[in-house]
Amino acid sequence: MILILLGPPGAGKGSQATKIINNFGVTHISTGDIFRKNIKEETELGLKVKEIIASGSLVSDELTNELVFDRLSNETLNAGFMLDGYPRNINQAKALDEWLSKNSRELTKVIYIDADIEVLISRISGRRVCKNCGATYHVTNLSPKVEGICDVCGSQLVQRPDDNEETARQRIEIYEEQTSPLINYYEKVGKLQKFNGNNEIDEVYVEIENSLK
Repeated sequence: MILILLGPPGAGKGSQATKIINNFGVTHISTGDIFRKNIKEETELGLKVKEIIASGSLVSDELTNELVFDRLSNETLNAGFMLDGYPRNINQAKALDEWLSKNSRELTKVIYIDADIEVLISRISGRRVCKNCGATYHVTNLSPKVEGICDVCGSQLVQRPDDNEETARQRIEIYEEQTSPLINYYEKVGKLQKFNGNNEIDEVYVEIENSLK
C-alpha cells in the first residue's frame, strides 16, 4: 500500500496519519523528519539542506526528491508507506511517478482531508503546546486538566508564534495556492479521494479506513 496524505494546516492530518500507521502498518515518510534527520546526522545531503535553510532560501525540488528517494531506497517497506508533506507541487509529483515506475511500484491512493477555513483557523489558533515535552492540547477540543498546565509533565503550555489567527490564514492561503494544482493532478489520474475534515477525528478515520479496506 502506497499512500499520499494531503490537507491544509489544521485539517487533522497528524491524527489520521497516526491511526493509519498503527492500523495498516505502513511506514510514515515525512519530509520534515527526513530534513531534520539528515541535518542532525550531518550527511552530505543534510549539510546542503542546512546551508540552504540558513540562507533563507527554499530547498529545491531536485534536492527534496533526492532526500525522499534516498530514504525510500534505504528503508524496509514491506507493508508499504505513506508520504506526508510530499509531493508539494507538480514537479515533485511527476518525479515520484518516475521513481515508482522504475521501482515497479504503484500509488494506491491520495487521501485529501479538507475543511472550511473557519474550522481550520479555530483549530490552529486554539492549539497549545507544552514548552517542555511538546505534548499538544486545544483550548476547547482537548483541554488540559489544569488550564495552562501540561498533564504529562506539569510544565507551562504556550501558543506557538505561527499558531495565531493572522499567520494561520497566511499558511492556509499559501497551502491552497501550492496544492490546488496537485489536487487536480491526482483527480485526473483517479487516485484522489476527498474526506470532510470538518467532522470529528474518529468519524473521518472510519471513512478513510473503509476506503483503504
